Amino acid sequence: MRDAAILTQQISGYDPNDSTSINKAVPDYVKSLNNDIKGLKIGIPKEYFVAGMDAQVKTVIEEAINKLCSLGAVSKQVSLAHTEYAVPVYYIIATAEASSNLARFDGVQYGYRAKSDNLIEMYKKTRGEGFGEEAKRRIILGTFALSHGYYDAYYLRALKVRTLIKQDFDRVFQDFDCIITPTSPTAAFKIGERTQDPLKMYLSDIYTISVNLAGIPAISVPCGFTKEGLPVGLQIMAKPFNEELLFRVAHTFEQNTDWHKLKPKL
Repeated sequence: MRDAAILTQQISGYDPNDSTSINKAVPDYVKSLNNDIKGLKIGIPKEYFVAGMDAQVKTVIEEAINKLCSLGAVSKQVSLAHTEYAVPVYYIIATAEASSNLARFDGVQYGYRAKSDNLIEMYKKTRGEGFGEEAKRRIILGTFALSHGYYDAYYLRALKVRTLIKQDFDRVFQDFDCIITPTSPTAAFKIGERTQDPLKMYLSDIYTISVNLAGIPAISVPCGFTKEGLPVGLQIMAKPFNEELLFRVAHTFEQNTDWHKLKPKL
């Protein structure tokens, strides 16, 4: 956590050349590593502990939460009611933005350019050769979502549901300092195991993409292993611009456990 805090300190800050950058002072993240979470209020969303979640992952996460409580934190069940919509909302918004933003990579001004004597053919070859299968899939899905007749039905509706997801988090953070969940509903799967089933692969993101949609910071830390020796991650979420709290909670957990020192079985 100290390494992560130092790195975050260096890459944070205002960039006048970036329209999405906020002119806000950057705190000293290393000073937040004080190994103290007494009185911390933790929200545990009930929607993250449902059918389909690996039983071993559930057990490991519950043990991690109990550990934090033994260090002085207080946990209570909360509700993030629109969690079930996170995956479809994310994969409409993300693919639409991919389609729009990646349209500039046509081989003329940016990135890779395929060789061809014909302009149209060059466009096709550049985008066919320059993008991987997943990027192409997202461009196609996003182009469809933004196409005439579907914009309101998909993209605009997804933006509205995204607002509802953000409001869920805002309400919880009125009474709690942070939210803790599993990082994934299952333990790590083999490389390439789910690439042939994009839907199954996308569903693995259900616990992390809500964070992206809500625009809040989160961190994942090692918290245990399954019986097969596969690693399980503990996800900690906080209010916008409250990375200090994330580092404090994660560092406290790290200092009082040995999971970050252990390696998974191969």
